[in-house]
Amino acid sequence: MKKMQLQPLSLAAVVCLALGATGLFLMPSHAQDANAPKTSASPKAAMTITTAKPSQSALPLRLAANGNIAAWQEASVGSESGGLKLLEVRANVGDVVQRDHVLAVFAAESVQADLALARANLAEAQAQAADAAANAERARSLQPSGALSAQQISQYSTADLSAKARVQSAQAAVQQQELRLKHCQVLAPDSGVISARSATVGAVLSPGVELFRLIRQSRLEWRAEVTASELGRIKVGTPVQVTSASGSTVSGKVRMVAPTVDAQTRNALVYVDLAVTPANASVKAGMFARGEFALGSSGALTVPQQAVVVRDGFNYVFTVGKDNKVAQQKVEAGRRVGEQVEILKGLGADATIAVAGAGFLNDGDTVRMAPAASAAPAAPAAAK
Repeated sequence: MKKMQLQPLSLAAVVCLALGATGLFLMPSHAQDANAPKTSASPKAAMTITTAKPSQSALPLRLAANGNIAAWQEASVGSESGGLKLLEVRANVGDVVQRDHVLAVFAAESVQADLALARANLAEAQAQAADAAANAERARSLQPSGALSAQQISQYSTADLSAKARVQSAQAAVQQQELRLKHCQVLAPDSGVISARSATVGAVLSPGVELFRLIRQSRLEWRAEVTASELGRIKVGTPVQVTSASGSTVSGKVRMVAPTVDAQTRNALVYVDLAVTPANASVKAGMFARGEFALGSSGALTVPQQAVVVRDGFNYVFTVGKDNKVAQQKVEAGRRVGEQVEILKGLGADATIAVAGAGFLNDGDTVRMAPAASAAPAAPAAAK
């Protein structure tokens, strides 16, 4: 009985399935396409970038050179009194001294004794000169009376002149000893800093032996080596920025351009006065330094530094076309000042270039423009 009831139900199910399949087959094609995934007619943007146009800027003209830092002038301070023992040394290397500052002292006892002797000789000579002058005056007064012959009167006059000459000689001897006594103190000939010291307490020195070396007025200069072809661009008074090997930076001005060029290197020296202050006191004589001469400014086509991409040793920028596709262009870069780079060749002034995100681009990529107010650097867009 149950078997006869199940057959009509099974048949009805089969009929329903067949009708459903027929309906799907006969469904219009536009209804099937409604549920199919949609495809875009335009290519998807690779990333979001910011753009800019090249600008005309005035960039400084600079000439780089190398050279050594040296003392403007050095003074050699030596002993002027010979045969005296060095009693005291009051200055050392690095000391800043003023003009007439006492650097060293020699033993002065023997000089003082010689000075006393010279003064005694002077007193004796003056006494003898006074006596000779009186005798000559009396002889001349007796000349009209004929009491003395002309020869005797001439002898008295000659003795007077000889006595006066001996006084002058004695005075010179006193001055000589006074000068020796003065030289017992070694004085600084100018203000400056002591750069070398060879004075030793107890030494007995000959005249002219160097005791100290002094950098006059603590002035330093940079002696830059400049090629002969560039020498004509540098004038007296040209500002210079010098960076020493220690990293300290000091400004200066050209004091003098050498009148000759070295026949071997074909370079000439340019002397630059340095403005050394306590802030850059680490700049020392003898250091090697690199500097730049400020030669004015000139107009240049510049782009932001982010826009220049270095690949395989060459510089490139990416120009953006009307269809938002970028084209890679090889350019020649020049001066770099701050965040701006000079473009010498390869880019027109009216081009639109990629800035933020340029380093991620390839030739032919399609890009999307970031809002003008966006300052954040671009990153590759995530696939949706």
